[in-house]
Amino acid sequence: MSDESHTYEVKIDWTHDRIGDLIIEDKPTVQIATPPEFEGGVPGIISPEDLFVASAATCMMTTFVTFSKKMRFEFESFSCKGIGTLERVEKGFEFTRILLKSSVTVESEDLISKAERALELAGKYCLVSNSMKCQVDHEDAVEVA
Repeated sequence: MSDESHTYEVKIDWTHDRIGDLIIEDKPTVQIATPPEFEGGVPGIISPEDLFVASAATCMMTTFVTFSKKMRFEFESFSCKGIGTLERVEKGFEFTRILLKSSVTVESEDLISKAERALELAGKYCLVSNSMKCQVDHEDAVEVA
């Protein structure tokens, strides 16, 4: 495959009611459903809306890890909480904003600036967030263990 283009294939098989299986070759199957906020939604099952916000938070993590390796520094922990705002607009519902709250722990004060820079770059270059039409904001925090 070329470095200029990549393809990602998923399959959804309906099982019953508003529930289906998300199938990706060689990966675990995930049960998906309409979120409980909508009529007929199912509590306790991952929704497309969950996956949308999760994709931004996941990309933030993987992009941060990439930059930490390029900058040659170790970190103790990384966490990213994604909060997506779904609002009714003229043509129905759409995500209007995602807030990514990332937190990094490093072992010493001299690594704070590197971690802050890696978070900044991750926010700037996260390909999933950059592909979303909604606003994606960041609140980053770095602390010493």
